[in-house]
Amino acid sequence: MKKILVLGFVLLLAACSSKKEGNMIVSGQIKGLKKGTLYLQKIENDTILKTIDSVSVLGSNQFTLTANVDEPEMYYLTFNGNTTNKYITFFADKGNITINDDVSKFGVNPIIEGSKNQDILNNYTKISRRFNEQNLDLIQRKFYAQKSNNKDSVDIINKEYETLLRRRYMVTVNFALNNKNNHVAPYLALTELVNANVKWLDTINKSLSPEVKKSLYGKKLDKFVSDIKKAEIKK
Repeated sequence: MKKILVLGFVLLLAACSSKKEGNMIVSGQIKGLKKGTLYLQKIENDTILKTIDSVSVLGSNQFTLTANVDEPEMYYLTFNGNTTNKYITFFADKGNITINDDVSKFGVNPIIEGSKNQDILNNYTKISRRFNEQNLDLIQRKFYAQKSNNKDSVDIINKEYETLLRRRYMVTVNFALNNKNNHVAPYLALTELVNANVKWLDTINKSLSPEVKKSLYGKKLDKFVSDIKKAEIKK
């Protein structure tokens, strides 16, 4: 009887400590993270942030999380403990993904490897940063122009902003078209071009490969374009 009880306890302990498996393994190191819980999350139904896996960190800044991924999709790595309201976004995919970061600048410039779509998105981010820097410069110039009541300068800066925005849209459209065989293309259209002319969105939508068109973001983009066209007809 005693042996049966011991065996039962061992089996229960193994069941409690076993780690669920998935076709995606996310591992890495968050320097400076000494205590807290890391969460692997994704958005469901466009609004709900659902936790897929979690791991407690105590004394070690290394981690491993798993999930079953059907297709490339944006996931979030978040944590509580040392700090809050910070997160890392990355394109999840089947296989091994490595994420390395520093707790003091969590989510600012993480090193993410193992996802093809993430590599492509990183290339776009480099382009986007240049536009962000130019935009910040215009905001600063406009602030000082308004402060000195220089209406002519404000008008010039507003035109420069419109030109910059148009250039940003065109660069993003061309980037998406050049990556039409990857899930990044519809994702960028849905996140960076929501206020752009529908003809540009439609161009990206029609260019997508059959596989990407059937994907999560491909379907969302197709519906988004369709809804805009229907709304325009009703006007």
